Amino acid sequence: MIEFVEILVGVLLATTVGAAIEYYRQVRKARREYEKAKEAVEDVVLSFNKELRRDSEKLETVAFKVEGTASKADTSLKRIDSIEKRTAPFEDKVKAIAENNEGISARLTDVDGKIRDISAAHETLKTRVTALDEQVQKFLTGPEVRGEAVIPIRREKALASLTETELAVLEMLSAEGSKTAPEVKNRVQLSREHTARLMKKLYAEGYLERETGKIPFKYSVKKEMERLLKKPETEQA
Repeated sequence: MIEFVEILVGVLLATTVGAAIEYYRQVRKARREYEKAKEAVEDVVLSFNKELRRDSEKLETVAFKVEGTASKADTSLKRIDSIEKRTAPFEDKVKAIAENNEGISARLTDVDGKIRDISAAHETLKTRVTALDEQVQKFLTGPEVRGEAVIPIRREKALASLTETELAVLEMLSAEGSKTAPEVKNRVQLSREHTARLMKKLYAEGYLERETGKIPFKYSVKKEMERLLKKPETEQA
C-alpha cells in the first residue's frame, strides 16, 4: 500500500513536473509571441504617428494658406469698398453727362433739320438765280433778228455801260479766242491788279466765260456776246 502510494505520488510528481515544464514552455512561447506582437504594434504605432505628424504638418500648412487667403480676401474687400466709394461720385457725373448728351443729341437733331431747311432754301434760291440769269441773258442778247439794220441798236444798248478798254478786251477775245489775265495784261498795257479786276468784272456781269480747270483761269467771250461784238457791214465798209 505504501509502495502504491509512493508510486502514485511519484506519478503525480512526474505529471506535475511535466505539466509545469510544459506550462513553462507555453508561457515562454506566449511571451515570445507577445514580444513579436508588441514590436509589430510599436511599428504600427510609430508609422501611424509619423503619418499623423505629416498630416498634421500638411493641415497646418493648409490652415496657414487659408489664413493668408482670408487675409488677402479681406484686403481685397476693403479695396473694393474703397473703390466703390471713390467711383460713386463718378457714377453721378456719368449719369449727368449721359443726360446732357441726350440734350445735345436733341439739339443736334434740331440743328440738322435747320441745315436741311437752309439747304433746301439755298437750292430754291439757286434755281431762282439761275432763272433770273437766263432772263438777263435773254434781255442782253434780245431776240435774234435777221435784219442787219437792227444790230447796231442792240449792240449800243448792250455795250453802252462798257469802257473803251473793256470793249477792246471783249473784241480781242472774240477775235483771238480765250486768254488768261496775264496774256490780256500784256496786250492792254495795264497793271496786273487792274487787269485782274477788269476780267473779274466782265465775268461777273455775264460778258465772259471762265475755264477753272487750271490756274491762271482762261477767259472767253460768250457766244451771244460774239454776235453783239460783230460790227455791222456798213461800219466795216
